Amino acid sequence: MKKQLLFLCFCLPMVNYSIAQDGNKKISVVTVKANSTVSYQGNLADGEKISDLSWAANSSVACFPATQNQKFTGNHVLYATTIPKRSEMFIKVIPKNKKHNLSLYAYEVGLTNEQLPPNLSSCVTCEADYKWDRKWRGKTQDHTRNVRLNAINNPYKVVIGVVGAEGLTESDFTLEIKLIGGEEIPQMMTKVEVTKIETKGSVTTTNGNLETGGLITDLSWAADSSVACFPSIRNQKFSGNHVLYATTIPKYSEMFIKVIPKNKKDNFSLYAYQVGLTNEELPPNLNSCITCEADFKWDRKWRGKTQDHTRKVRVNAINRPYKIVIGVVGAEGLTEGDFELEIEIKSR
Repeated sequence: MKKQLLFLCFCLPMVNYSIAQDGNKKISVVTVKANSTVSYQGNLADGEKISDLSWAANSSVACFPATQNQKFTGNHVLYATTIPKRSEMFIKVIPKNKKHNLSLYAYEVGLTNEQLPPNLSSCVTCEADYKWDRKWRGKTQDHTRNVRLNAINNPYKVVIGVVGAEGLTESDFTLEIKLIGGEEIPQMMTKVEVTKIETKGSVTTTNGNLETGGLITDLSWAADSSVACFPSIRNQKFSGNHVLYATTIPKYSEMFIKVIPKNKKDNFSLYAYQVGLTNEELPPNLNSCITCEADFKWDRKWRGKTQDHTRKVRVNAINRPYKIVIGVVGAEGLTEGDFELEIEIKSR
């Protein structure tokens, strides 16, 4: 029996975050739906020009030739999403004003790749569409622009660029993304910035919210024997946003770390690992650590022990100081929730 595909249209909010590879750019993360069409509203004024277009003609990208650069000289508005394995993605931009000349490109990279134009060195594939310079036999073109991507054995991150041609910097448009297949849509990993905390006195507190963090979908680092933070069977306890902090534990001291959700019903998790003072590795690229401790909601009760909505871990230092990286995490996919982080240091 053939399955009938039902294509629905959703208008969803966009979430902006800065890509570390090019800190001056903003990219909007958009969500796609299996066997559906999603729709987003935008304006070229939200983007910026990319004066160096040499990346597009590079043989490792091959998006559009240098002879067509004039079609991409206006503002670039960037979006990111994911294409699941065994699926096709059809991307379409529709200018509100049919007289406005827009262009479109989209490329596929690995899920953790954070390179953006003009610093894109390579990609799996890149497709572009722009106003033709001449007519093609048997083909017609209107004011819309369209590209198609597909994935076979692996999912990919897709970066979409909606661009003004001939220097155009302002124009309302609708971006449509139709996905055929894609029942297994992976979550896209985002860059998680680290907030440094200087401990003052014996107890230091800071307030935060999970929405300021990001997803770390590859949690294999935590179960690696060189880290041993939490087993993979507990990954669901760390599937929401991670908010990262870094501080220092002095030698001959103990550090007690506690996260207190403002809403007692919010399910939080917590981890903290100890590395050398100059170590800059962060999850999911943490290869090893001196020690890592984690706390999360128990699946069952333990005799003689109780647990409330708070999460607690302890680390210690003996002969030298260390960097401590703390992860406050939403369990079961939680991405928003106010909390207080408390760090207490006791000298030994």
